[in-house]
Amino acid sequence: MDMSQIILLLVAAAGAGWVDAVVGGGGLLQLPALLVAGVSPVQALATNKLAAVFGTSSAAVTYARTTKIDSRVAMPAGLAAVVFSGLGAASAAAISKDALMPLVMAVLLAVALFVTFRPAFGAHPHHHLRTRARTLTAIAVTGGGVAFYDGIVGPGTGTFLIIAFTTILGMDFVSGSAHSKIINSCTNLGALLVFGYQGHVLWLLGLGMAVCNIAGAQVGARMALRRGTGFVRIVLLCVVTVLVVKLGYEQFAA
Repeated sequence: MDMSQIILLLVAAAGAGWVDAVVGGGGLLQLPALLVAGVSPVQALATNKLAAVFGTSSAAVTYARTTKIDSRVAMPAGLAAVVFSGLGAASAAAISKDALMPLVMAVLLAVALFVTFRPAFGAHPHHHLRTRARTLTAIAVTGGGVAFYDGIVGPGTGTFLIIAFTTILGMDFVSGSAHSKIINSCTNLGALLVFGYQGHVLWLLGLGMAVCNIAGAQVGARMALRRGTGFVRIVLLCVVTVLVVKLGYEQFAA
């Protein structure tokens, strides 16, 4: 790998950290950059997790300093996320991604339409929605379903987590993003443990990208906290649109 490819990967890692810290979806930049540089698909997935776990953890710490974290949700969902993400990574070879992608695109399109036509959605918290039943549902969805998806496929995990927290528990976008970073750190860790055990991680390259991912994540988290829910909403719509186009191209055109 020559120096120009390494620079491309470091720049992509910084951009991915910024996107991930605001709304998730940093893999949209990091994964293609790794593949363009000649890294095999499974090594790209594994090395992406190594860089991302540092970036998301860094953003989670920044959010936690200024945003109230509900430990009753974050702790059990985070612990479950490590397990289910690892199970997803271990099951990746046995599950057909071709069958899963149309469902993912349909969900993303529904999210985009919902956020577009409900401008007040995610703008303010709705604390009355935080019932015991909804809390348990949020833990199961984020720590179980979304975490398992992250281990298998990955793209848009942070976005799905934000949508889950805002719709199920009535969080605003900034609070949802803060909680999503904690769970996303755990999903990255769970998948990384499995990929590392299988010997797919390019450790030196991944650690170099992790430094840039942290830098981008710090900038993104601080911008989201400073500019508020309106900014997060706009970036969310942009990332969802790009995700749908990318996944649609991979599924039907390529």
